[in-house]
Amino acid sequence: MGGEGGGGGDCEDEEEVEPPVREPTFLEKAKFYTSLCLGTTAILSVFAFLFLIPFVVDPAITTILADYEPEAITCLAISHSYVEGLKNCSWSSCREGCTTAQTRCHQILVNYSKILFSDWEDRSLDSVEWDFNETRFFINTEGCGYPPRVNCSEFAKQYGYTNVLKPFPCYYSRTYPEMVVARYSWDSNLKHLVLSLIVPNALFGISIGVLCYWYCPGCNRACHRNTYVENFPTKHDDNDDDDYFEEEEY
Repeated sequence: MGGEGGGGGDCEDEEEVEPPVREPTFLEKAKFYTSLCLGTTAILSVFAFLFLIPFVVDPAITTILADYEPEAITCLAISHSYVEGLKNCSWSSCREGCTTAQTRCHQILVNYSKILFSDWEDRSLDSVEWDFNETRFFINTEGCGYPPRVNCSEFAKQYGYTNVLKPFPCYYSRTYPEMVVARYSWDSNLKHLVLSLIVPNALFGISIGVLCYWYCPGCNRACHRNTYVENFPTKHDDNDDDDYFEEEEY
């Protein structure tokens, strides 16, 4: 009895041996960090696309709908006003920032002729019949932008002040003839639109696709499952089975 009791005590004193911890392999570590990067890329792609909609996509579509004349025509600034006050700035030729109300603004009115600026040469202003008179002049379709691309002080110096009554190149809208802008490029506008639509969505789709393939069991099984037709024997297989049974009977 004593021996049995002593044996029981020895068993209680034995320490439990913990199983060894398996170190992750290089491939497992690479998969983890790659998944982390893909998840971050997918999230940033969504925010980037939402950011690009009001600042790139919408202005680019508006520019396409305006259907500007691709070649620069001739404009003549007839007046330039610098005004202050929210009530006085009901419109502005140039705004630094498209989401804030302007309390200081430049207002430039122009006449334009559909004569190409490259063909203007040294024509007399008195001999020109303007196609549109005293229309509002904007830096671009929205009339706004962000530095350094849009600098309203430089814009006013280039087209207003001492440069009033000096011909310069501009672009008019064939959809809205009263709209005239200083900057337009079909290729640049289309490139920005395509890139802003394709790049974020492609990055998001690739990231989510890889993550679903790795961690979604349903997606993984769907990629490797047999088709419905493969679960049933074909006519050729039935004939092979019949020949086999005939040889056995023989």
